[in-house]
Amino acid sequence: MKATKVKSATKTKNALKILDKVTGNDKELRVLIAQERVNSRVARLIYDARKEARLTQKQLADRIGTHQSVIARLEDSDYDGHSLSMLQRIAYALHKTVHIAFSAPSRASLLTHSGKQA
Repeated sequence: MKATKVKSATKTKNALKILDKVTGNDKELRVLIAQERVNSRVARLIYDARKEARLTQKQLADRIGTHQSVIARLEDSDYDGHSLSMLQRIAYALHKTVHIAFSAPSRASLLTHSGKQA
């Protein structure tokens, strides 16, 4: 009996390669993923800033004249209704500023918007 060599599949932990494999060339799916990435990042920024200020959701809500449930929704990564005016109100209440910048696209965003590798 002759021994056969079994080739094992190489596993990757590279998120971009995994994303490429899962989404293929589905441009719509890539756009949705990019939007969710932004929503998640904004939610996390709000949460981190509030925690750094050592405020509860209720305390932050009181400072900006809204309800605790609004802050909870803003901190939810599934929420996609973040507005610039609300972010400015939160920043002001936390003695911070909002910075918005346009920058050159990363490889990930190029893949997301074009469906092609950069």
